[in-house]
Amino acid sequence: MAPVTQPRKANDDDKLSLINKVECFIFDCDGVIWRGDSVIEGVPETLELLRSMGKRLFFVTNNSTKSRAGYLKKFTGLGLKVKAEEIYSSSYAAAAYLESINFGKKVYVIGEEGIQQELDLKGIRHLGGPGDADKKVNLKAGEFMEHDPEVGAVVVGFDRNINYYKIQYATLCIRENPGCMFIATNRDAVTHLTDAQEWAGNGSMVGAIVGSTKREPTVVGKPSGFMLDNIANTFKLQREQICMVGDRLDTDIMFGKSGGLTTALVLSGVTSEETLLSPDNKIHPDYYMGQLSDLLSVKDRVAAQVAAEGGEEERAVQYGAVQLHMFVQYSVV
Repeated sequence: MAPVTQPRKANDDDKLSLINKVECFIFDCDGVIWRGDSVIEGVPETLELLRSMGKRLFFVTNNSTKSRAGYLKKFTGLGLKVKAEEIYSSSYAAAAYLESINFGKKVYVIGEEGIQQELDLKGIRHLGGPGDADKKVNLKAGEFMEHDPEVGAVVVGFDRNINYYKIQYATLCIRENPGCMFIATNRDAVTHLTDAQEWAGNGSMVGAIVGSTKREPTVVGKPSGFMLDNIANTFKLQREQICMVGDRLDTDIMFGKSGGLTTALVLSGVTSEETLLSPDNKIHPDYYMGQLSDLLSVKDRVAAQVAAEGGEEERAVQYGAVQLHMFVQYSVV
């Protein structure tokens, strides 16, 4: 039996090697970039360092409450310069997945406006969502709930206003509409809605529908490979060039390892060092560090390296100019 290796805490040589070999970084957001509505210390400077080296950056989140446009506003509000196409939310993933299979029916949404906005952008008809937040079921004798037979998919995302009406409507669609799909944006157990504590995640909402339908969902968020495939194919990236940075072992690190990526865990979110190093944990990242800004410890070495490479390029240009001059000179002679 091969010996079990402990996860490796990244030293400065590891960090420099990681930065040098990786062309693209994919970051989870909650617990890596921010907690609740507060950016984590040192993140802006770290992203600036990586961009200065020409690295491609993408931001993936299992939180489906916002659309890509909504997340762009959050990034901007936190003082982070990010482009909309660099953001991959699970709300976008749900709509992109349906588009990829040429879906033409209606979607019933358990979730918030982020899912609905992304469906609108893809031209996919939908119902439910926040519009059903106040609906109640009166269980009087003979009570019968109607549902739309044109619903061909139920998408379950995080929903702060989930209720029995929504659970029953989704259950009827999945159980009674032929071929109706059950799609989950993610199955996260907990989430960071505020920076004060962890809150029950979308796994609790998905679990309710699993329980009532006896069906397992198609998951489009992490650790499913759909978002990674979409990023890699759209931007023509090789897996060995990509590093996944996250704070969760069972979603972020599994997402990276399953996709053949280099993986780095930060301890600024859900996973503690105690959990990571526990003999019970079988999911090991390639590296781990306290938080993303720990990469700044090699900033001076990176700067020196870039300066040296710049000097080599300048000398190469000068050498090329001399060789060209000699070639022209001898050609004239």
